[in-house]
Amino acid sequence: MLNKYFTTPIYYVNDKPHIGHAYTSLAVDILKRFYISRGIDSFFLTGTDEHGQKVEKAAIDQGIDPLKFTNGVSQNFRDLSDLLNLSNDDFIRTTEERHKISAQNLWKVLLEKDEIYLSKYSGWYSVRDEAFVSENEIVEKDGKKYNGFGSELSWVEEESYFFRLSKWQDKLLKFYKENTDFIVPKSRANEVIKFVESGLKDLSVSRTTFKWGIGVPNNKNHIIYVWLDALTNYISALGYPETEADLFKKYWPGIHVVGKDIIRFHAIFWPAFLMAADLSPPKQIVAHGWWTNEGQKISKSLGNVIDPNELINVYGLDSIRYFLFREVPFGNDGDFSKLAIKNRINGELANNYGNLIQRIISFIYKNLEQNIELTAENYDFDILKQINKSEAELFKFIENYKFDEYLKKLFLFMNDLNNYVDKTAPWALKKTDPEEMKRVLANISLCIIRVTQYLSPFMPLKSKEVFKLFDNLDDIDLFHFDNFEKIKSLNHFKINKPEPLFTKIE
Repeated sequence: MLNKYFTTPIYYVNDKPHIGHAYTSLAVDILKRFYISRGIDSFFLTGTDEHGQKVEKAAIDQGIDPLKFTNGVSQNFRDLSDLLNLSNDDFIRTTEERHKISAQNLWKVLLEKDEIYLSKYSGWYSVRDEAFVSENEIVEKDGKKYNGFGSELSWVEEESYFFRLSKWQDKLLKFYKENTDFIVPKSRANEVIKFVESGLKDLSVSRTTFKWGIGVPNNKNHIIYVWLDALTNYISALGYPETEADLFKKYWPGIHVVGKDIIRFHAIFWPAFLMAADLSPPKQIVAHGWWTNEGQKISKSLGNVIDPNELINVYGLDSIRYFLFREVPFGNDGDFSKLAIKNRINGELANNYGNLIQRIISFIYKNLEQNIELTAENYDFDILKQINKSEAELFKFIENYKFDEYLKKLFLFMNDLNNYVDKTAPWALKKTDPEEMKRVLANISLCIIRVTQYLSPFMPLKSKEVFKLFDNLDDIDLFHFDNFEKIKSLNHFKINKPEPLFTKIE
């Protein structure tokens, strides 16, 4: 069976986590949970990027050792994993020995293959993005120079090792042509291809003007440039340089989920490094957009940075998870507004989903002695059959990162269920046709479980609450989609007393 390996970028430790970090991590968490639910073995890696000039400067500004500084900030990102209820299998730090060994080994291989050479570099450099900038990408404003992302540039002149990136231009273009889904969405692929077609220059891969980094094995005066260091984490965590290591053999190549601002590093530099070292390039690079806050670009200077802790305290974790991936197509930019999240929570989660569960399960609990009978006829219920028939379509949505379409489809079924409840009115059937009432309630209960299964990668905590309402399902792992079939061996549901799933936002 095909295994899956998903990664977030390793987050840079010069600042505390924000909504952008949370968004990327949650996307990978959803993918991991989704494929596990399908019975597909999956591995989820996240971590922190702890070297570079920005980190060294931030530590100096605070008057502490860089390692002590990174220990503290890296812990903030570990805490983020707990806060977001992430299912990551590993958390890697670039200050770990296993990563140092991996990065230095990759350097040695590239050096031995004459893919790296010593020369001198002079040019404009963004400290914030840890990236050199070509002349045609420079924007001048108020007498200063910036890159396209608004980062101020400084002039750098120093001895440097270079990677022969220009040598890989045609090979990369050939690779993109043969692997049309290597970069998604298509708009990002076009952007990358256009950039490569415009001409690649050899890439500076070492620095001498600061010391906080992994030393170049063959020259103690240099440290490995941050992107060659950082990108290697994806294979460090799998046991590289031991390419026969169990994790490496099982999971590489992987799928990298990144923000659109770092797609070039992942879609150009990284596959070139790997192919130059005779290693397989990544399977796919998935780039998402940025969030604004009430229509404004998010920045510290505006004071509108969104703190995931505050967000979750106000709205709840699973509500936030749902909103972020229902509100905008993944890959597009999105706007975070209080009105938008209020509408999603109140309209879809509280009214549509939560209220349906509350009124149906409460009715069974109060009127049927906490028990609902099941028959083979319930599995022929039209809405349930439609949900099951849609499984292939739902799977295709996630495989193509159409998270919003996946959720939209599920809530169309919730609309159907609510209409069915209104039409059949089980509370009225209690007096006129008790047996039909039982059939209707069993139909709805099975649909609630089935829809909740498909929602579980997005809302794992709320899904667990729903599953616990059915007391005699404890032995069935409902987080695995195929296990729905095991319910057919039961002749009834034992119902627990429900509590409201979602609180409306006033």
